[in-house]
Amino acid sequence: MSTASRAWVYNHEGYPRGLRLTSLPTKSTLSPTELRVRVKAAAINPVDIQLMNLPLWSYLPPFLAAPERATAEDFSGVVEAAGENAGFKAGDEIFGMVMILSTGTLQEVIQFDAASAVLAPKPSQWSWEQAAALPLVYLTARTMIASVTPYVGTSGKPRVAVLGGSSSTGIYCVQLAAARGWEVIASCSGRNTDLVRDMGATQVLDYTTTSVPEKIRTFAPDAILDCVGGTECLGLARRYVTIVGDKTSRASVGGSVIYLWNPRMLIRSILGRLGLGRSYACINLESNRKYLEETVGMAIEKIVIDSTFNFEDAAAAFERLNTGRARGKVVVRVSE
Repeated sequence: MSTASRAWVYNHEGYPRGLRLTSLPTKSTLSPTELRVRVKAAAINPVDIQLMNLPLWSYLPPFLAAPERATAEDFSGVVEAAGENAGFKAGDEIFGMVMILSTGTLQEVIQFDAASAVLAPKPSQWSWEQAAALPLVYLTARTMIASVTPYVGTSGKPRVAVLGGSSSTGIYCVQLAAARGWEVIASCSGRNTDLVRDMGATQVLDYTTTSVPEKIRTFAPDAILDCVGGTECLGLARRYVTIVGDKTSRASVGGSVIYLWNPRMLIRSILGRLGLGRSYACINLESNRKYLEETVGMAIEKIVIDSTFNFEDAAAAFERLNTGRARGKVVVRVSE
């Protein structure tokens, strides 16, 4: 017999009108690879609001797009029940992320296929909120670092530039690059320069008072990791990797799907692959469990949380996220 779990869901009305707290049924049976988890904390990301506002939802048939869908991907929690091949057992404390458009994690109990999620045991020294804050942004940053590594340090001192060094992904790009001994120049607003420097940047550019392209051209990085979007720094490094693309609006989705409606970006990428231009890619995160397991030794002070909200106040958490001024992750405490 099914029971119910309180959940934050969205419908075809989009954000913010379509976001509400309700109850969803939970299944009483598990497949061999499924987990049922009592969620302790969940983190929200800009992509959650972007998905809520996709105009496509209202045109899809019900079997492809449910009238209501739970939101969020990042979580930490305790396994309540596990299938025999799920890789964890009841009582295990875990953290990770489920795939976008699968089971939303901003609910009290989630059930999902462990084979399609990225999961790891939660380090005992981390709080539930710290564990939930990491997965999506760390995996994204780690994927970006892997993408530029072959280009860094091949002709001298390794140097990279991070655009958006105080963004939730940029923070970990800076950390990961500095940990590899790379010299890092990063852009952010003036109020965040100390944070970005503490993460490991050797030079920090206040984009409100400084010409970022001019400074990066002088710095001559091997690669640019773009976490904010735009085109002003294209061509200033041998390798340019972005998760946002040419757009600078926070309202539309990023990742390689942008190639579908921006042929200029696609042509730029193809020319780079053919050696007819600088190497360029707009990428998605790699769902690599080994990447997530690398975080186990991360110092607590390197996990940056902007704010934490109670479960009933998740709408306010989305309001904070939507300001675009969060410094680190916005986290929701789901249960004690």
